[in-house]
Amino acid sequence: MQKNVKNIQRLCKENRSGVGKWQLWGAREKMKEYYDVIIVGTGAAGLYCALNLPERKNILMITKKEADQSDSFLAQGGICMLRGEDDYEDYFEDTMRAGHYENNKKAVDLMLRSSNSIIRDLLMREVDFERNEKGDLEFTREGAHSQPRILFHKDITGKEITSKLLAQAQTRENIEIVEYMTMVDLISADNICGGVVAMDEQDEIYEIRAPYVVLACGGLGGLYKNSTNFPHITGDALGIAMKHGVMLENIDYIQIHPTTLYSQKPGRRFLISESVRGEGAYLYDKNGQRFTNELQPRDLLSQAIFSQMEKQDTEFVWEDMRPLGETAIMKHFPNIFSRCLEEGFDVRKEPIPVVPAQHYFMGGIKVNLGSRTSMQGLYACGETSCNGVHGKNRLASNSLLESLVFARRAADDILFGKKPEPCRAGAVDRKAYEDRENLMAGYRTVILNEIERMKKSHE
Repeated sequence: MQKNVKNIQRLCKENRSGVGKWQLWGAREKMKEYYDVIIVGTGAAGLYCALNLPERKNILMITKKEADQSDSFLAQGGICMLRGEDDYEDYFEDTMRAGHYENNKKAVDLMLRSSNSIIRDLLMREVDFERNEKGDLEFTREGAHSQPRILFHKDITGKEITSKLLAQAQTRENIEIVEYMTMVDLISADNICGGVVAMDEQDEIYEIRAPYVVLACGGLGGLYKNSTNFPHITGDALGIAMKHGVMLENIDYIQIHPTTLYSQKPGRRFLISESVRGEGAYLYDKNGQRFTNELQPRDLLSQAIFSQMEKQDTEFVWEDMRPLGETAIMKHFPNIFSRCLEEGFDVRKEPIPVVPAQHYFMGGIKVNLGSRTSMQGLYACGETSCNGVHGKNRLASNSLLESLVFARRAADDILFGKKPEPCRAGAVDRKAYEDRENLMAGYRTVILNEIERMKKSHE
């Protein structure tokens, strides 16, 4: 069976014109009607949750597109870790200050205290972080950090971590990964979750039951014209949660990244990592003059850039990587160098145009420290969730750590926490899902309206 799954995945990658046909056959052949756990999303949070569940649990993972098309794969900068007890107060304060002190202090403490065990586990899973000439882990610094505490792999840290997790999940006999399968609803009754309703590329409906469902679907960047996120990640889980009365929190807390490569082309914006400024890059106005502190928290720096653009009537500002030196650029930022070169800019010799764009979602489905939502049997982790660790604004490179910490907490709670009551939901009314476009558009509208409502409530 596992060999057949891998063949299906290979055919999906190799035959783009036939993705729908192959994936439909694969889904029908291997998907069952009942699982122990259903995980929606194949980013770092979803994968790590699955890998922290025992192999006796039958797990289904579904994803809208291909399994490697999650925003976790796009994370450039790195992953934070607590550098000994002497770093605790500084790291805690850096996280709280970036979040405007609206963070959940218990969640922040849990994340920091868990970071060392998470990093040890990643190293055991053969994640390759940069090391110095002595073989010790090398740390970098980013904006709003008081000292270097960020591990990294070139400028593709998210890809390094998430690809290793995905490869391991694909070898587990108890984990089934189905691509091009979209969650369109939850199955629930009396505030108890009993599974999901999913739909493939041919609009075929699948009613899949499980006593535990984990939502790890990412953020909502696809709702915005300018975003660093994949366009298919549109926050559907939030609209579905609202439909079922599941509590949300702070969904108007949306982070703008200050530096993405300016382009007049449509599509996803390319991120210029926070690490670039952490390593010494400068920001210039149209006259080549520095105009702000490059190491401010992201929201404050974005405001400063927008203000400068408005003042000088420009569509971007300039970021200068030359102070880093060619050796550091080529070693630490080879992906950024290559992408900028494709756009006609050699970062070794000239500044590049940058502009803020939507990047991250601090709000989400409200969860406790075990990643439980307000509905029995339903969990959320990663960018979909809101445990309060980020407050109003996320500190750079805390996202991967937070995703992994609370994904593991979800797995632990499923194993050791109080069991949900049985869900008594009857058969699904399939007619409700016949018009896919209107259904998904409805979820997006509900989310955007709720964001605006929450904005007004915070004024």
